[in-house]
Amino acid sequence: MTQRSKLNSGQQRRQFLKTAAAATAAASVPYFYSAPKTLADETKSKNDRVAMGVIGAGGMAGGNMNSAKDWVDVVAISDVDLGRLQSFNQRHSGGKAVESVDYRELLDRKDIDAVHIATPDHWHTKPLIEAMLAGKDVYCEKPLTLTIDEGKLIRKVQKETGRIVQVGTQQRSTFHLFVKAMAIVNEGRLGKIHEVQAAIGGAPTSPPIPVADVPEGLDWDRWLGPAPLVDYRNLPSEKNRGRGNTNCHYEFRWWYEYSGGKLTDWGAHHVDICNWALKLNGQTAGPLSIGGTAEHPVEFKDGVPQQNDRYNTATSFLFNVMYPGGTKMIIRNDTDNGVLISGDKGKIFVNRGRLVGKPVEELKDNPLPEDAIAKVYKNLPMERNERAAHWANFLHCAKERAEPISDVHTHMEMLNVCHLAGISARLGGRELKWDDHSEQIVGDSQANSMLARPYRSGYEIDMG
Repeated sequence: MTQRSKLNSGQQRRQFLKTAAAATAAASVPYFYSAPKTLADETKSKNDRVAMGVIGAGGMAGGNMNSAKDWVDVVAISDVDLGRLQSFNQRHSGGKAVESVDYRELLDRKDIDAVHIATPDHWHTKPLIEAMLAGKDVYCEKPLTLTIDEGKLIRKVQKETGRIVQVGTQQRSTFHLFVKAMAIVNEGRLGKIHEVQAAIGGAPTSPPIPVADVPEGLDWDRWLGPAPLVDYRNLPSEKNRGRGNTNCHYEFRWWYEYSGGKLTDWGAHHVDICNWALKLNGQTAGPLSIGGTAEHPVEFKDGVPQQNDRYNTATSFLFNVMYPGGTKMIIRNDTDNGVLISGDKGKIFVNRGRLVGKPVEELKDNPLPEDAIAKVYKNLPMERNERAAHWANFLHCAKERAEPISDVHTHMEMLNVCHLAGISARLGGRELKWDDHSEQIVGDSQANSMLARPYRSGYEIDMG
């Protein structure tokens, strides 16, 4: 099939979405289960509240602490940017939390019950592993890793330590949309699934970004950490409106040195829902191959960007991931952001704003069983919704020593797909054969060498 015909099929999907948007209000009523005693009730006493250490004091950590504030007290904060560190302390601890630039000081504290990691992507794996080895339960932002091999090590350490780790893919706790969609799949309303689609949008480009002075209070060497040592770059926006362009805060996600671009940033959300649907449908085997097309704003040679002064992650892409039995996953940027699940009985579309499709409309006359949502949510208590519910799930599972809804093992199953798409993209979109058992790329030594990256000296993982 040509690329043009693939894009035409996308137009057909958009027409389906437009038609399906007429789902009734009754069909969108969520199915909730509330435990007789909520987590908020259990943590009214000061002694019952969770002492939390936060690593990475940016906007994501701030939003998460707002969602968890009914249950946790932030007692220690670590960040390599003193301005962010002090501001976060004032907002979320009244200035009373212990501050540190080196997160290892936080991990050494015996009074901390759990750790939240909300650093840039390239700083997820090292503190996560070291936190588990220090005996801490962890809520870590997605994506957990920068490479596939990092994921192997995370899963190994989690099994050995038994620590509870929740990944910040909060769509798994959005009951009225994504969890309800999974219940529809689990109840057989779509029949056998033959295609899932993750539409995640494209990534931005930038002009050349000049080398600049490191901002006062930012430890640039520590910010880079395991990544190669490079100059700090910054290009302020016109009239200083917005973030501007940089290789640092927030914009790190458009550099392969620190992230996987949109393929892991939003792929970690929507590919996760696709993978969840396949698992519920009985498709438990991993992918066989992945290939497609991708465009980058810079030239690549042997998988390495040849310019270092601008964003370099893929701006547009179309990947086909093939599974046993002919099932296909499509990862693309060029249609409505969300997840489209197609089976032989029908199809549904879900994103953060709507859940539509004929099987959704049919719920008005043929509702899901009362326990349908609970079953796909591992029969765990469901308190609040979305991000707050995801935190409630983590804290409940930490207390009960239960597997959370977004565990490291299912996360890495789907993140491997995102990473493979990134490797294929950097190698011109060529098809990669995947052995899911050994977690190796077959017959392509160059691609296989990209399953791992070296850590900069002095920033290796401390295995204790």
